[in-house]
Amino acid sequence: MVEVVKKDNETSENLIRRFSRRMQESKVLMKARKSQFNAKKKSRKQLKDDALYRQKVKKVADKLKKMGIFEDEKFKEVKKRIL
Repeated sequence: MVEVVKKDNETSENLIRRFSRRMQESKVLMKARKSQFNAKKKSRKQLKDDALYRQKVKKVADKLKKMGIFEDEKFKEVKKRIL
């Protein structure tokens, strides 16, 4: 953590400038920005479950297309039921 103490006769602008310089030197922001978008890896079970879900949805979509009744609303309802 970066701390900056105001000196005697120091303007607030200089204090802010000194603080921002210290923040850049400490690289705290760089580390935070790097880890901001890192997502946890999915477990094997979660990957398998996702794959099975995609297979089921594709099977239902193909069935609806063959029957000629494929519509977005019906497809969304079916996807909700599969979950």
